Amino acid sequence: MKKKSKNINVIIVCTAIIVAVIATVIIIGLSIPEPEEIIQGEAETSDYRVSSKVPARILEIKVEEGDMVSKGDTLVVLEAPDMNARLAQAEAARNAARALEQKAVAGARSEQIQSAYEVWQKAVAGREVAEKTYNRVERLCKQGVMAEQKRDEAFANYKAMVASENAAKSQYEMAVNGTRQEDLSAARAQVSRAESAVSEVSSYIDETVLLASADGVVTEIFPEPGELVGSGAPIMNVSKTGEIWFTFNVREDFLPGLTVGTEAEVYLPAFDRNVKVKISRIKDVGSFATWKATKALDKFDLKTFEVKAYPMESSGFDGIRSGMSAILVR
Repeated sequence: MKKKSKNINVIIVCTAIIVAVIATVIIIGLSIPEPEEIIQGEAETSDYRVSSKVPARILEIKVEEGDMVSKGDTLVVLEAPDMNARLAQAEAARNAARALEQKAVAGARSEQIQSAYEVWQKAVAGREVAEKTYNRVERLCKQGVMAEQKRDEAFANYKAMVASENAAKSQYEMAVNGTRQEDLSAARAQVSRAESAVSEVSSYIDETVLLASADGVVTEIFPEPGELVGSGAPIMNVSKTGEIWFTFNVREDFLPGLTVGTEAEVYLPAFDRNVKVKISRIKDVGSFATWKATKALDKFDLKTFEVKAYPMESSGFDGIRSGMSAILVR
């Protein structure tokens, strides 16, 4: 009996110890404050894409990924043989148009004027012979010696020679007076079109040397030297160093105190310093980023919002890269 009573006492003591340990753990757990939530985001920069306006071959890439570039630096050298051939064709067409324009401005040469005059004089002589022949046939016809058909033939020949004389005279006068104004305008318009074609092809050839349009960092290079690239095909991406902002995905229960236009601080681990920022946008990122509640704890769903903030300082960000961590100081 005593032994049984002793076992019961041992069980009671062990149970009491276990209950005491559990209670102690619960009390300690409740007394320890929850760790403060860290709102972590990242630095972002605007990019620009370097591409070719014409189909070409990559002759040389002057930079590597990660290189800093300044506005105006040469990034890529291309080779476009088709453009060189098109330029030669356009220049030949322009030279031909200029020659026609010069001819129109100068008018006919003295040799052409002399030739037109001689043709006119021959036509005059032919008309005079035809006129005399017709008059003679006319008299013979009246005398009954010549048939009326011969007279009609002589008259038709005379009229044809008169027309030839008038045409030759017009050609001579045109040679003397020069080119008509509408012909000269047409020649000048053709020169203008040819020069525009040359300018267009030349602008494409200028694009075979691709320059940096702004200061930045080369983030991606797609083709290798020697590869062919099409018109508009991307060659590299450059991240602008002068345009920086920070983006955070914030659960909505952490939004109090964060409104558009308010100032805040962001800690940059890469530089071990804080930066003052101003919040510029708060945007719902969609249902896919909703924090689902645990029904057992009687909670409710929470949405996530994208908070965008720009630094209030315009300098001191040399070396910052897109994707670097940023901690929102609360």
